[in-house]
Amino acid sequence: MLKSPGGVSSPQVYAQLLAIYLFQNDLCNAKYLWKRIPQNVKTSHAELGLIWKVGQKLWMRDFPGVYTSLAVDWSENVSQIMQALLESTRKRAVNLVSHAYSSICADDLAAFVGMPADRAVTAVVEQGWNFDPITRAMTPIQPVSKPTHITSNEDQLYKLTDFVSFLEN
Repeated sequence: MLKSPGGVSSPQVYAQLLAIYLFQNDLCNAKYLWKRIPQNVKTSHAELGLIWKVGQKLWMRDFPGVYTSLAVDWSENVSQIMQALLESTRKRAVNLVSHAYSSICADDLAAFVGMPADRAVTAVVEQGWNFDPITRAMTPIQPVSKPTHITSNEDQLYKLTDFVSFLEN
């Protein structure tokens, strides 16, 4: 069991937990954790503030700001988590663009995915997108929508009853 003196964890634990919440896109818990971290820990460990700055940009859906905030030399403690966050944010941005746009210019796409336009074009063309070099417009492939599983009211009632029974016992 983890124990910490005075009930305050180390800044490294807070940094990892905050970064993991951001990686999981659990922004509400990241925000609550930020509020619970003691002020003296926040001020003594500047990296916590940098991680939270990424969280704020994610909250505002400011993708270019997210990539700018992620462009930091992170400590060994959180570097792998922040790199994974960068990659997952890029994937999420590409997925969002493919759902929301019928076409997008290469420069706008580059801002959404946080990389130079030529690399962004290469990355999405490899995924099957079309690129018109004259207009520099990208046409995303429409993602295959997964069929929604519809459950009957009886199935839902059974699951709810089972869950309530579990809670009561």
